[in-house]
Amino acid sequence: MSAWLAPTSGGSDKRQGNAKGPMQQHLDAAMRRNLLLLAACQAIGQAGNTMMFAATALSIVTFFPMRDLATLPVTLQHLGVMLSVFPAGLLMQRMGRRFGFRVGSVFGMAGATVVGSGLYLANFYLMCLGGLILGYAVASLQMYRFAAVELAPLAYRAKAISWVTAGGVVAGVLGPSLVRLTHDQWVPLYLATYAAMVGIHVTVFIVMGFIRFPTMQGAQANGGTPAADLPPPRRLAEIAAQPRFIVAVVAAMVAYGTMSFLMSASPLAIVACGLPHTEAHWVIFLHVMGMFVPAFFTGHLITRFGTLEVMLAGVAILLAGIATAMAGLTDWHFRIALTLNGVGWNFLFVGATTMVTTCYRPNERGKVQALNDFLVFGTTASSSFLAGFLQERLGWFPLNLYSLALVAVAAVAVCWAYAQRRPVAA
Repeated sequence: MSAWLAPTSGGSDKRQGNAKGPMQQHLDAAMRRNLLLLAACQAIGQAGNTMMFAATALSIVTFFPMRDLATLPVTLQHLGVMLSVFPAGLLMQRMGRRFGFRVGSVFGMAGATVVGSGLYLANFYLMCLGGLILGYAVASLQMYRFAAVELAPLAYRAKAISWVTAGGVVAGVLGPSLVRLTHDQWVPLYLATYAAMVGIHVTVFIVMGFIRFPTMQGAQANGGTPAADLPPPRRLAEIAAQPRFIVAVVAAMVAYGTMSFLMSASPLAIVACGLPHTEAHWVIFLHVMGMFVPAFFTGHLITRFGTLEVMLAGVAILLAGIATAMAGLTDWHFRIALTLNGVGWNFLFVGATTMVTTCYRPNERGKVQALNDFLVFGTTASSSFLAGFLQERLGWFPLNLYSLALVAVAAVAVCWAYAQRRPVAA
């Protein structure tokens, strides 16, 4: 087990020189294989989530007159995440990651089917129900980043999270591309898009069967402490009272809240400015690429410069995106603003996730991860609902002004933690 815990870089084993033993090579290969497959599931599953963001508001306004409610199914999806994180986390704690993730895929198939049926029947409320069901699938999808930590040695925590998050790069291409290809293939518009979403969740269900997740005891060993030596789990309130946990959760809430706030409203804002629907698809593509391309190196940046430093950079980039959005209403203003929004989200959210994983013991992971995501997606649900309402009632510029308040909260939290000058493990 010591070979598994040791960093895989050369020179760490004096007895063997720079060569790795057969066991170390086997563990490295198994780790890479499992992380690659998990990243593939992240890519495919996140593509379905991207399609939901890109298509739902535009599909609803084709038949529903109250445009300010066009983002409600996406809001209810986030509400579904809030309601699902504790059941999903506890199910995985009891039954294992693979079983829990596959249950999430089944909910994804069901939710996409219900949303598509609602569009076909021109039933807004059925589409809202579908969004709520999809919340469980998204709750499971969000836990991939925590599962990545369990698949890698302790020293590679930040890199494992970053690598799996990087699967979203494929989602950034696949999701908007599928929307562009499918949105006008069937009548009504976007019906084929939801059919493709069903296929996405079927694919994730199949691929998930090839990943070998560690047992609970194995996951604890990766954390550095044998299961028999772990103290009893602490109360959730005691864990949540840690300043480090509070800062991490606040930063994650702001990262996802601001991202959802602006991404949910951007398709409506783009069309309202007289730009074509296809421009909305292109902007969402650039936004998702901004979210996930940096994940190829975010883990390296955290390891080299520190978690809080990367989170501060994320705050600065989010502010730059808001400033760009308020500078004009051309296609390039939307493209640059939403791309910067995505990059800022990546830095702040990956940093916050890395910090959260240092706040709990392995036998506390289920409830702590669930609490983290409950709070994060509570903010996201509120943001996505208000996005459509404020966009229709006030417009794009006031929407970005409200985003400044959210980012200011994260800036205060991270700067406070930085001022404490206590190192945060990467």
